[in-house]
Amino acid sequence: MTDWIQHLVVVPIILPLIAGAVMMIIDERCRALKATIGIVSILGMIATAAILMVLASLRADGMAFIPSGVYRIGNWPAPFGIVLVADRLSALMLLLTGLLALAVAVFALARWHRAGSYFHALLQFLLMGLNGAFLTGDLFNLFVFFELLLVASYGLVLHGSGVTRVKAGMHYIVVNLVASLLFLIGVSLIYGVTGTLNMADLARRIPLIPAGDRMLFESGAAVLGIVFLIKAGMWPLSFWLPTAYAAAAPPVAAVFAIMSKVGLYVVLRLSLLLFGAGSGALARWGHEWLLFGGMATITFGAIGVLASQDMRRLAGFSVLVSSGTVLAAVGIGGTGVIGGALFYLVSSTLAIAAFYLLIELAERGRQPGADVLAVTIEAFGRDDEEEPDEAEGGVVVPAVMAMLGISFLACALLLSGSPPLSGFIAKFILLSALLKSPGSATAAVVPGLSWAFLILVIVSGLMTLIGMIRAGMRVFWTPIERMQPRVRVMEMVPVLFLLLGCTILTVQAGAVMRYMEMAARSLYTPQDYIHGVLTSSAGQQPPYEGGRP
Repeated sequence: MTDWIQHLVVVPIILPLIAGAVMMIIDERCRALKATIGIVSILGMIATAAILMVLASLRADGMAFIPSGVYRIGNWPAPFGIVLVADRLSALMLLLTGLLALAVAVFALARWHRAGSYFHALLQFLLMGLNGAFLTGDLFNLFVFFELLLVASYGLVLHGSGVTRVKAGMHYIVVNLVASLLFLIGVSLIYGVTGTLNMADLARRIPLIPAGDRMLFESGAAVLGIVFLIKAGMWPLSFWLPTAYAAAAPPVAAVFAIMSKVGLYVVLRLSLLLFGAGSGALARWGHEWLLFGGMATITFGAIGVLASQDMRRLAGFSVLVSSGTVLAAVGIGGTGVIGGALFYLVSSTLAIAAFYLLIELAERGRQPGADVLAVTIEAFGRDDEEEPDEAEGGVVVPAVMAMLGISFLACALLLSGSPPLSGFIAKFILLSALLKSPGSATAAVVPGLSWAFLILVIVSGLMTLIGMIRAGMRVFWTPIERMQPRVRVMEMVPVLFLLLGCTILTVQAGAVMRYMEMAARSLYTPQDYIHGVLTSSAGQQPPYEGGRP
């Protein structure tokens, strides 16, 4: 295997770092040059992620390179050195991040990158943090990348102007600063018990933790779990998310659709690696909390979708429905269920990002308070003295509004899980897997939970469909005077690009699902991950005898 292929794992981190640093040097007035550098960098990340996915699929154990898909920074062996790990799941998240970033970068070219300073540089640093979080193999560097993406997100969430945006942005910053403090506390407790923060080494040592130290380790893991559940938006830790996302600029809100998936990714990775079947007394620790918390999040999000009178808040609550579905699936467990959850995660993320971009286009030309007026008309009707002349012959719908309406309909079908698009296929696969193995994992401990989750997913989809249809009628069909929105091609193309991604998921559902099932299977066989990290061209690590080293 050639040297350049071996170094591909670090490219998704180095590329945005270099691009962002170069942008900081260039004068802010050269926005076209900065945008070009940013898009080239994103295209490079997408190409790298695609190659990593192919290479990961060629390995029987799901790891990307010989011998293990592990890249050792400075050539220091694990668990002492920094390691990056490329497997099917991390490569999938890299590709998803790159596709969202490309759509956002192109959409921002219309006008949003001029609303504030350093938009493209902050986007690159955000991508660096996201990619690093998906690739890192130890908790300390997860904290480092976590902080990098948060610092960049602080600048992005405040991008633009307005009292509402600044107020919501400050709340977002405070919540995440508290989460960062909890992250340090949790990591410190875990290191104090085990003497390591390498994920593979932790998985090897956890079964041997003495009974007297187990409660301290559980406390550290619980604190750390709260941090990632805050990012994932699990109820009741999701109070900040709908407001912050609704106040952010549309391209920022769209790229933030992947931010909540960082928490989901870490929860999925650590819950199966550290608390899998081979973890002894700590096997499946915390999974029941994920199931109940996920179901509560679905309920809260669905009610929020149904009650929202503003489409931006509706999109924020849709994020919570998506997160809750994946969290509950992780709590139930099983390769089929996790595979379906991964399919759903990708489909819902693309749909939510497209919806955030579409909202800004559809609401152009609407009068302030149009949503409230539309609700009033919906509730009390409109008594016009004269019927419009065009009532007899119909109303001509302009081409732009027709395109926006079709795109909105696609988003509604995707987010609600209605046929025939990928949202329906993802939920169908998820629920089918759940019915095939109703006695596995948590469902066996508490009978009826599988059926409760199934009913909740179906009902939440129906509530989302009702909320989306009602919002669409207010925007596209309510007889309120409005100017026709002026939409540029570079604004519509990113929306269609993301919806095209969902269409590809629909058409190639079989091939995509095979990849997701292989990714889920590799998560349920962490021995390959552990062996690959600890023996990657550095020799076998000495056995761990238990207790503090």
